[in-house]
Amino acid sequence: MTVPNLDDLLEAIPTQLFINGQWCDASDGATLDVINPATEKVLTQVASASADDGLAALEAASKAQAEWAKTPARQRAQLLMDAFDRVNERKDEFAAIMTYEMGKPLDQAYGEVTYGAEFLRWFSEGTARIAGEYYPTPEGNVQVLTTKRPVGPCLFITPWNFPLAMATRKIAPALAAGCTVVLKPSADTPLTSHLFVEVLREVGVPAGVVNLVTTATSQAVTGPIIADSRLRKISFTGSTQVGRALLREAAENVLRTSMELGGLAPFIVFEDADLDVAVPAALATKMRNMGEACNAASRFYVHESLAEEFTQRFAEGMSQMLVGDGIEDGVEVGPIVSARQLHSVEELVQRSIEAGGKIEVGGKRLDRPGYFFPPTVISGVGPDNPLLHEEVFGPVAPVCSFETEEQVVELANASEFGLAGYVYTRDLQRIIRLGETLEVGMIGVNSGTISNASAPFGGVKASGLGREGGMEGIDEFLETIYIGIPR
Repeated sequence: MTVPNLDDLLEAIPTQLFINGQWCDASDGATLDVINPATEKVLTQVASASADDGLAALEAASKAQAEWAKTPARQRAQLLMDAFDRVNERKDEFAAIMTYEMGKPLDQAYGEVTYGAEFLRWFSEGTARIAGEYYPTPEGNVQVLTTKRPVGPCLFITPWNFPLAMATRKIAPALAAGCTVVLKPSADTPLTSHLFVEVLREVGVPAGVVNLVTTATSQAVTGPIIADSRLRKISFTGSTQVGRALLREAAENVLRTSMELGGLAPFIVFEDADLDVAVPAALATKMRNMGEACNAASRFYVHESLAEEFTQRFAEGMSQMLVGDGIEDGVEVGPIVSARQLHSVEELVQRSIEAGGKIEVGGKRLDRPGYFFPPTVISGVGPDNPLLHEEVFGPVAPVCSFETEEQVVELANASEFGLAGYVYTRDLQRIIRLGETLEVGMIGVNSGTISNASAPFGGVKASGLGREGGMEGIDEFLETIYIGIPR
């Protein structure tokens, strides 16, 4: 791993808006600060879009839509493959800027570069395989012809926790399907998106096909875009609260929506589990991205026969993790992304303790510059503890014991969320039963790693609508048109 010089890195990343193929200042000259969460210091400033800028970006996307939809699939695929290659060529820059602006340890940032780039390759390979069907009706009097066409201009609102992967996971299938894009990244981590859009410009994505509007006033910018009849789809990754608000806005124009929302993933350890497998997986699945991941293990349900040993080994492993600036060698736990998010974690931990939880390790903000909160394990968590019902989005792990399979399924399903779940057992029949009864969109079996560009990512209930990645990913950006031909 080669860490670029920070000044050189910042010099290489555009800080303006990207509209109709050009980097440009915000129309009113506004900017916003990008903060390094490890130092609380300003890294740089980027342009902060106004409502007029947002509509200009939509105008560019709308005008480019017809031509982009007609662009041969092989040409669109090649652009995505070129972007895949270019992201990997600039992996040191991508990894470093993610660590500086978001806080994740550098090795995890490199992991995100690999993961995020793979969406470009995966969807490039599917671009030329978009196809319809041709078959007779049962009556035999009409031949059914179905064809696929792009939905149209899309608005993508991406979060701060995976700033590269969330952009590629949305933009790659949209471009593969023939849709144009307006990207609104998080104001906490805009630089990764700016660098990615610059890569798309470098490889020759035509003007207007991808547009970027970073802003400090999100609703003021996205609201007019969503209300505009030229927009045809919204894809959002973020909190359920914001997702519900966006769905209400989208309803006015009956927009296609993809919503990847909150998660509160149960991590279930049955009596026959191998703790030598379960404990390391618990550490990795909980602490990836400092726990700031929608599919992170959030609720640890351990069979009563293993609860004490699991908690002891889990707490010991958490206590040994090195906390620090993610850009430094050996650091395993970086800072929380912002002061706002740190306060949210502190407040939820305090309420958990007041509800009867016992701190096994961690529990208090570190007394040092930066937004640091240590790996924390809380035992003695009852079914009404707020940590079992609210997404902490931080390095905090509540442990709760259970007696029977039926009981733990009921506890796991009691949440309004249903994104991911993790199951540790050697019983194949139990695995099959849980696949049918756990109310989640994704299940990891004896493994804490489930995310892959080739697999459909998404949840049920309040965790969202639609799927990203997998064979399903392109379908989210296509309309099916039926043509009836008399025989």
